[in-house]
Amino acid sequence: MNHAHEHHHHAHSAHAHAHASGSLRARRLRLAFVLTLVTLVAEAVGGWLSGSLALLADAGHMLVDALALLFAWLAAYYAQLPADARRSFGYARLEVLVGYTNALAQFVLVAWIAFEAVARLFAPGMILTGMMLGVAVAGLLVNVLVLRVLGDHEAHDLNTASARLHVLGDLLGSLGAVAAALVIRYLGWQWADPLISTAVSVLILGSAWRLLRRSGHILLEGAPAGVEGALVAAALEEAGIGVHDVHHVHVWELAGGSAMATLHARTAAGCDPDAAIAAIQRVLHERFAIAHATVQLEQGGCAAGDCHTGTSSPATRRI
Repeated sequence: MNHAHEHHHHAHSAHAHAHASGSLRARRLRLAFVLTLVTLVAEAVGGWLSGSLALLADAGHMLVDALALLFAWLAAYYAQLPADARRSFGYARLEVLVGYTNALAQFVLVAWIAFEAVARLFAPGMILTGMMLGVAVAGLLVNVLVLRVLGDHEAHDLNTASARLHVLGDLLGSLGAVAAALVIRYLGWQWADPLISTAVSVLILGSAWRLLRRSGHILLEGAPAGVEGALVAAALEEAGIGVHDVHHVHVWELAGGSAMATLHARTAAGCDPDAAIAAIQRVLHERFAIAHATVQLEQGGCAAGDCHTGTSSPATRRI
């Protein structure tokens, strides 16, 4: 088997594995969406009948989360579609866009719960703790099941990470509702309902902020961590592959875990261009996990007027 055939076989196997993995993620997200939707209806009805803000807040979480899971499922499905004439890189970035949108939705939801909690502190209402406790426990069990359905995810899978963040928020909301029901039932502290609702919402803000920064960084085409343009240029120049003066380097991510690069490099006298490009791509893949690179080789001056500004441009800085 020659080298070209091996490379083609490896690429085909990797594509098949990625497609199978994406299909599994899509099925898991679809099941998680259905389970969350059913629980949302139960908690909304239970919260309305029992008068519990904690249940209504958790139902509000689940409303946002059901939509988030729906969009995450659609994003996982469309991310598997091949590239076309209008979208040469396909639909992979949909997952990042969904992650960014879901993180923003959590901030809006927390603001709404905080507003409602303040109103409830000044005007507490009657709460049917028995109904509240039963619905909250059922919601807690379903959220645990949904987390198990989603399973673990790879570090770069922002779509599933955003979905798990929402479900984790639901899980904390259900725990808070259970705690509030017990406190009100046995201690009579009506203020526990809005207070615990607010505390649970604040807990998820940290995770939402991290997801927002990560997905926003990708949407701004920032460089992956540890893959700044200057480091890439230095690694190629020191690799002994017949290239020097690597410049106009731009590194970004199409989606989480899918790094790409473009660069210019001067070749040594007598260096075979095809061999140089293959060597550059090999180093980029092995050292920086860059899956796709566009390389421009030069022997004289750089055709672009600002070649040496690329390695320090905003596209290669971390934010």
